[in-house]
Amino acid sequence: MNHLKCQLLYATLALVLSSPAPGAETAAAPAPELLVFEWNARMRHESVDDDAFARTAQATTLRLRLGTRANFGKGWSALIEGEGIAALDDSYNSGANGQTTRPAIIDPDGAELNQVWAGWRGSQFAATLGRQRVALDHQRWVGNVGWRQNEQTFDAVGLEWKPVAELSARYYWLDRVHRVGGDDARDRLARERRLNTHLLDLSYAQSSQAFGAYVYAHEDEDVPGASSLTTGARWTANHVKDGRGWNWRVEAAWQGDRADNPLEFSHRYWLLEPAYTWRGIAWRAGWEHLGGDGRHALQTPLATLHAFNGWADQFLATPAAGLEDRYIGAGGALGKGERSSQMKWAVLWHDYRADRGDARYGSEWDASLSFPIHGKLTGLVKLADYRSDEFARDTTKFWLQLEWVM
Repeated sequence: MNHLKCQLLYATLALVLSSPAPGAETAAAPAPELLVFEWNARMRHESVDDDAFARTAQATTLRLRLGTRANFGKGWSALIEGEGIAALDDSYNSGANGQTTRPAIIDPDGAELNQVWAGWRGSQFAATLGRQRVALDHQRWVGNVGWRQNEQTFDAVGLEWKPVAELSARYYWLDRVHRVGGDDARDRLARERRLNTHLLDLSYAQSSQAFGAYVYAHEDEDVPGASSLTTGARWTANHVKDGRGWNWRVEAAWQGDRADNPLEFSHRYWLLEPAYTWRGIAWRAGWEHLGGDGRHALQTPLATLHAFNGWADQFLATPAAGLEDRYIGAGGALGKGERSSQMKWAVLWHDYRADRGDARYGSEWDASLSFPIHGKLTGLVKLADYRSDEFARDTTKFWLQLEWVM
C-alpha cells in the first residue's frame, strides 16, 4: 500500500512539474465554456516534536482536488468537486489511523466530496444552495480551514445582497459542517456536526476604510455546549501608499450562551492590530483578547483556527481562563523585479497569558517563506516554535510544501 501511495505522490508531482508555464499558452482568450474543469494539488511534509509524546510525528501527504463547474447562462451555475488525500506512511496521528502515541497532524487518508452546489448571481442578488465553502471576513469566526489538506465545508443556503458598490450583506443558514477530520475520523464529532446556525454579516467600504457588523447565532445540535450567540463590529483601514504608511484593524465582540447550551456565560472579544509599512516591510503589533471566567471561555469552533494565536496550534480551543495574545511581527517581499511580489516572508512573536488570573501560558516564534518555482507551482517553508510556561508542553512544528493552484 505504501508503494502505491509513493507512486501517486511522485506521479502527481511529475505532472505538476511538466505542465507548461503560462507564457507557453496561446495568447487568444478561450471562448466561454459550459463546463470548466478545475484542479489543484498540494504536497506537504509536516514534522511535529511535542514534549508530551515520546515520539515525533512525520507526515508526507498529497492532496489532489478535482472539480467541474457548469455555467448555464443568465446567472446560473453549479459546481461539483471532490478531493483525495494520500499519506506516504502512518508516522503520525491523523485522527483516523489509531497512531495515538504520536502527535496529531489532522491530514487523514481518504477521498470524499468537497463541494456540490447550485447558485444564481444577478446584478444585486446572489444565492447558493448545497455543500459549499463559507469564509466570512478574515475567517476569525467562520472559515474553510484551508491550511489543512481536507477542507472544512458546509451544507448551507447562502444569500448576498449588494445594492450599491460600497455596501454588501451576506446571510447563511448552516445545516451541517463537514470537518477537517474527514469521514473516517475515529471521533464521530470530528467528522461532521449537525447545525442550525444563522450568520449575518454586513460590510461597508469606502475609499481606504471599511466597516462591518455581524450577528452569528450558532447552534450545534450534536454538542449543545458549543452553541453561542456572537455579535460584533470591525473597522479596518489601509493608508499605505508608495510602500509607506499606516493600516490597522480594530474589532470588538460579545459572546453569550444560546439554544440548549447548559452553561450561562458572557464573554468579551477584542482585537487591536496597528501596522506600519516602510521600505516594503510591514511592521505590526497586536493584542487579541478572548474572554474567560475560569470555567468557560469564548470559543470560535467554525473558524480557520490555524491563522490565529500561533501556528503551533496550541489554542485551537480557548482555555477556560481565557486568552490574551500579544504579538509583534514583520513581513514583506524578497528580491527585485517581477518575481519579488511572489517571494514573501513573515516573522511573528507571541506572548500568551490568561484573561482570568495571572497565569502565563507561554510564548511562540513563527516564521515563513513562500516562493515561486515554475509557472503556477509555488513553494513554502514554515516553522512554529512554542515554549510552554504553564500551558501544554514545548512544541516545534516544521512544514515544507509544494502547491499548484489553477
